[in-house]
Amino acid sequence: MAQTKQSLDKDLEKIVHVEAAARSVSGGVRSHGIAVVFLVLVALLAAAFAGVSGDGVMVVLAAILGGYMAINIGANDVANNVGPAVGSRAMTLVGALVIAAIFESAGALLAGGEVVNTISKGIIDPSLVKDSGVFILAMMAALVSAALWVNLATFIGAPVSTTHAVVGGVMGAGIAAVGFQLVNWGTMSAIAASWVISPVLGGVIAALFLAFIKVNIIYQPDKIAAARRWVPMLVAIMAGAFACYLSIKGLKRIWKPDTFTILLIGAVVFSLVWVVMRPLIRRQSEGMENRNQSLRILFRIPLICSAALLSFAHGANDVANAIGPLAAILRAVEFGDIAGKVAVPAWIMMIGAFGISLGLFLYGPKLIRMVGDQITKMNPMRAYCVALSAAITVIIASWLGLPVSSTHIAVGAVFGVGFFREYYTRRSKRRRDMIAGTNADKADDATPVAPEILRHRKLVRRSHFLTIIAAWVITVPATALLSAAVFFVLSAVV
Repeated sequence: MAQTKQSLDKDLEKIVHVEAAARSVSGGVRSHGIAVVFLVLVALLAAAFAGVSGDGVMVVLAAILGGYMAINIGANDVANNVGPAVGSRAMTLVGALVIAAIFESAGALLAGGEVVNTISKGIIDPSLVKDSGVFILAMMAALVSAALWVNLATFIGAPVSTTHAVVGGVMGAGIAAVGFQLVNWGTMSAIAASWVISPVLGGVIAALFLAFIKVNIIYQPDKIAAARRWVPMLVAIMAGAFACYLSIKGLKRIWKPDTFTILLIGAVVFSLVWVVMRPLIRRQSEGMENRNQSLRILFRIPLICSAALLSFAHGANDVANAIGPLAAILRAVEFGDIAGKVAVPAWIMMIGAFGISLGLFLYGPKLIRMVGDQITKMNPMRAYCVALSAAITVIIASWLGLPVSSTHIAVGAVFGVGFFREYYTRRSKRRRDMIAGTNADKADDATPVAPEILRHRKLVRRSHFLTIIAAWVITVPATALLSAAVFFVLSAVV
């Protein structure tokens, strides 16, 4: 009987695995089907506005590629905005998807701007491209290469910069079409420098805030009293930083305030939020136990707000990565000339906005889990540090004139939090004693963790770290080479 039961258990376990695999496959097929339907609708929309004869066919093809790029941006890039909040359990995955989709679309449609820089941060000089037909093929090659690369990165679970993917695509196609003299190598050097600047700056700022929270709240004898003193200040800092962040990055296409105005906005928002949060945190903390779990509750609402604001700013800025080349192609088809900045019709903006939201729903959960849970373990305090770092780093970089990637900043902040926890565990006797005591309390006969084991505990998954860094480094050269190859193929076919 025992053998029969064991065999039955194994058979049932196999059935469960088969059913799980079948659900995964069917879910993937369903997602691909919805994506295809979206691209068909995009083609019909483009055909209605541009026609289906002559050069109108090029616009339809470009619109399909733009929609495909938008889906990939939603699948990969948006995870940085909501991943930490989901990983910390401050938001559910479904709630994060809904909030991100709403605010990404709102940012793209309301603040995406009527005019976009089609040449992607001025890395090539459009005046050197004499033939509009060559320019159209180059922009199409850039879209194809960028979208394929981001798609591959999403598949392997690596959050990459979609802006860098488009930069590489435009550079590679431009070199293939005209030559190396087309590229502004000074701008490209600055972009390459941002590969280091963005994650390091984001990681350092996130680690500093986490250190502050640990010293002044988490390891205080009376955690609740410390939280009442410092959490309103921390939330107010986040609110002021995000007010400046939106003024600089989220609304820059429709409003460009000067530095004094930005600082004034940040100071006013900081003061108002601090005044409001003090009594609110006091009421919320009444009756709470003196433990870390209680502290986590106090950071949930700020995290939800930060995820929404980051998504709004991302939609306003990065929608141009999908629709910029498409708008340039439409301009070249309609007027036969090449412009660095062009007006964006409403139907093109809608393709970008809804494509990003659709990609987030269909394929975003994989990268959200990666950023929020699989690199290092998150809780609301750590996620708060990541979100605040993202806003502050962009503010500092904008004032210094440094080109930075929001993806690199956010993921760098996650790494910064994880590596700081490793450092703090090794250096802090109090931290080691607390972990050892916690492990010993799990069972009466449990053996405390040896100090030498704690000192070598890895709190950041090295495999993910190496994969992501490698993807960052090769994004621009990989998309450039792929774009050049696609351009030559298109030139031979067309």
